[in-house]
Amino acid sequence: MPTPTTANNAAIDRLARTQLRLATTGQLRATGLATSTAARRCAPGGRWQRLLPGVVLIQTGKPDRWQQLLAAVLFAARGASVMSGHTAALTGEAVLAIYGVRGARTDRADVLVGAGRRLRDRSYVRLHPTRRWPPTLRGEGIPCVRAVRAASDFAAHEPSPDRIRALLVNTVQRGRCHPDDLLAELHASHALRNPAARAVLDDLRVGIRSIAEGEARDTLLRADIPDPLWNPTLHTPSGTFLARPDAYWPYEGVALEVDSAEYHLGITEYRATLRRRLLLESHGVGVLSVTPTLVRDHPEELTTAVLTKLHLATTRTTRPRVVLRA
Repeated sequence: MPTPTTANNAAIDRLARTQLRLATTGQLRATGLATSTAARRCAPGGRWQRLLPGVVLIQTGKPDRWQQLLAAVLFAARGASVMSGHTAALTGEAVLAIYGVRGARTDRADVLVGAGRRLRDRSYVRLHPTRRWPPTLRGEGIPCVRAVRAASDFAAHEPSPDRIRALLVNTVQRGRCHPDDLLAELHASHALRNPAARAVLDDLRVGIRSIAEGEARDTLLRADIPDPLWNPTLHTPSGTFLARPDAYWPYEGVALEVDSAEYHLGITEYRATLRRRLLLESHGVGVLSVTPTLVRDHPEELTTAVLTKLHLATTRTTRPRVVLRA
C-alpha cells in the first residue's frame, strides 16, 4: 500500500497534468492534502502560488495566459466536476483568441456562470450570469463556449464599434461560425442592446466578411454610391461556380476586390485571387482591384474609380455571362 503522502502526491500530479498545473482548494482537499500544508506551500517563497481565491498554481514560475484563463474558470466553477463546463465556462474575446481570431486579446477573462450565483468579479475576471447555458468544449484545455456565443458575448459588452466590427468579421472570415448563426445569436442573447453592437449589425446583414470590406462599404455609402451585393456567389450560365467577389453591382456587371497579401493566408491563396479576377473578366465582368491601404488613405480615389467603372459599364452592348445564385 502506498503511504498517504505518496498517494497525495500522485493525485496532485494528475491534477497538474490535466489542468495546466492548476487545482482548486477543494480538489486539493479531496486528495487528502491538509489545508495547512497547502497554505504553507502557497506562502511567500513556497512551491505553489494562489492565483485567485480558491485556485492554486502548482508551480513557482509566472503563469502563462492559458493558465490565467483556466484559473478564472476554476474560480467561478463549483461542485466536483469543475472542468465539465456545466457551472462555469470561458466566453468573450479570450475564447476568440483561443480559436485564432485575429486581434483578439487574452488580458481579460469573461466567464459565464449560472443565473443567481453570488460571485463578484476579481482582478482580471468578469463574471456573466446567464439563463441560456450554451454547449461547451475544451480549447487549450479550458472549458469554453463555441465561437458564435463567444463573439456575441464579446459584442454585448464591448464599447468600441470598431473593435466589434473587427472581431466579428474576423470570426466569420476565419470560418469559426456562419454569419447567419452569428446574427441569430446576437438577437437571442440581447447583445444588440449595446449601441456599439447595433452599429455593425448592418455589415453582417449585407454579407461583409472582412474589416477591409467594411471600410470600403463605409466609403461607398458616404459617396452615395448604390450599395452592391457583398460576397455574392456567381456561376457560369451552365451552372459552374465562377467566383465570389467582395462586392458586385449586378446591373452594371462590375466587381470590386479589396485585398492584399495581408488579408490572405499565403501566396497560394493570393494566386487564386488573381486567377479569379481573370475568370471574372473572361465572363464579361469588369473587375476593380484595390488594397485596404488605398481604401483607408485615399477614399476619394476609390469612389472616383468605382463611379467611372459603373458609368463605363452602362455604355457597353454585351452583358456579363454570369448567374447569381443564393
